[in-house]
Amino acid sequence: MKVQCLNSSSVKTRNLIKKNFAELISEKKQLDKITVTELVKRAQLTRSTFYTHYDNIYEVAHDYQLQTIELLCSEDLKLYSKQDIEDYFVNIIQCLKDNEETYKLLLSADESFLFLEKLKKIASQKIYNALKYIYKDKYLELNISFLMNGILMEILKYFRNESCYSLDELLLNMKKWFEKIFD
Repeated sequence: MKVQCLNSSSVKTRNLIKKNFAELISEKKQLDKITVTELVKRAQLTRSTFYTHYDNIYEVAHDYQLQTIELLCSEDLKLYSKQDIEDYFVNIIQCLKDNEETYKLLLSADESFLFLEKLKKIASQKIYNALKYIYKDKYLELNISFLMNGILMEILKYFRNESCYSLDELLLNMKKWFEKIFD
């Protein structure tokens, strides 16, 4: 990221860029089909303003990913128990709710699977680290993989408007699946 000190004006500009980027990715369905020219025109910004904040289109997409990944990797989110893991699920859903429109746009693109794979890896590792001393099951990693694949596919379906369930209903079922697998 180019701008080191984010004042309120920089934050507003970056948010404007990301909002218009999300709209374009929703329309085009592919990241490599979006140009800086097209983005700055839509956002009614100059190219130099864009380049003050980002080096390229891929950095804008990466900024979205980092925002979510930072939340999921936060050092404050230490998982030591099953309750911690359930709270972790709540944090994930809350993050998605707080940025629901943006994720709807971003996850409708073809590149969303790469992002979801990153999220799955991070969340799976955190859950594995919390459970490896509690459960001496040789299938622990496999069970976590099934759980996280199911959760992330349901979240993807939700954001692509292919699900009839709300995020709150998904959270409730995430907790149920977790309990069934790890009880």
